[in-house]
Amino acid sequence: MTRTLALFPLNLVVFPGEKLNLHIFEPRYRQLVHDCVAEGITFGIPPYLNNSVSTFTTEMRLVSVAKTYPSGEMDIKTQAVGLVRVEEFFRQLPGKLYAGATVADLPDDNTPDPDLHERTRALIQQLYEILGLRRLFLDLPTDFRVYDIAHNLGLSTEQEYELLEAATEAERQQRVFEHLLHILPVLQETERLKERVRLNGHFKNLTPPSF
Repeated sequence: MTRTLALFPLNLVVFPGEKLNLHIFEPRYRQLVHDCVAEGITFGIPPYLNNSVSTFTTEMRLVSVAKTYPSGEMDIKTQAVGLVRVEEFFRQLPGKLYAGATVADLPDDNTPDPDLHERTRALIQQLYEILGLRRLFLDLPTDFRVYDIAHNLGLSTEQEYELLEAATEAERQQRVFEHLLHILPVLQETERLKERVRLNGHFKNLTPPSF
């Protein structure tokens, strides 16, 4: 079953559950915010990738208008409520300045793979320690979802979009696990290189080899 949803394409990926603050300045999106306030509608943020609007779209709810400027621009607070798939895109909805689409709701299978969760958590700990972000790891809930950490893993926008395309939490876990296995050796080698540079010219206490 499909329905019509207003769209606000952006060059980023928003994950379900994520809170997003936006500064609204274009007339078409100011109109969209006014409609959200007046009619209680939601809107979608499809990632704008490769010069096109992506199919998988995050549905957003307006939480509040934090500030309205004399110019009519606004600061708004929003939260992602789920995922939809764009079936047909319209550059303008009838009688509106903003874009829209007919969309279909996407189910969210959020059941994790417990073993993969623990292995991924261990790699995240390594990543954060290399980056000097141990505090961030300590603040991470043990039952985190991939969506909760995806923006803090060094993924490209395209890779983040692939997480939206994944149908299950287990599939998202696998993608993140493989990503961490790939980047951790690179980061570890970078740290070793930095240490060698720091030690260059210093007196070295080295043990000669026995032969």
